[in-house]
Amino acid sequence: MSPVTERHVVLIAPEIHWNTGNAGRSCLGAGAFLHLIRPLGFSIDTREVKRAGLDYWPNVKLSVWDDFAAFYASMRIAAHEVALFTKTGKHSVWDMPRSQRLFLIFGSETKGIPSPVRNLFGESSTYHIPISPDIRSLNLSTAVGIALYESLRHVPDFHAWPCH
Repeated sequence: MSPVTERHVVLIAPEIHWNTGNAGRSCLGAGAFLHLIRPLGFSIDTREVKRAGLDYWPNVKLSVWDDFAAFYASMRIAAHEVALFTKTGKHSVWDMPRSQRLFLIFGSETKGIPSPVRNLFGESSTYHIPISPDIRSLNLSTAVGIALYESLRHVPDFHAWPCH
């Protein structure tokens, strides 16, 4: 029996409800977990979050944490299981770890990943998505989708999922 692939998308202090709803929908489509680290810039009960996640929102594997320390202590994350996404990341998204269990960590839309989290894992755990110099950054939910599906590209069982 092959080991189970786990993907965890972590949004630290997300500010925009649409991004979180869209990220949740992508997580559900990829069989991933969504972790939200407070403070949140909105209520997850708002109709905007639910609308962005459509009628799928109740099925998202969602956990909301009071702070990153509580999340980190509970999840027992190993260094090789982490990819921190920043626009200045040391490595390309194409070079992400191929761990069975992987945490894709994103900061807030305006502040990015907090320094204490970056320092916890180090610059060698940072990744970026290549973009043209015409823009400053990608939308958070777009970045989540790119990173999440790229992290699954080398998982044989994922390719066997049906298309609808």
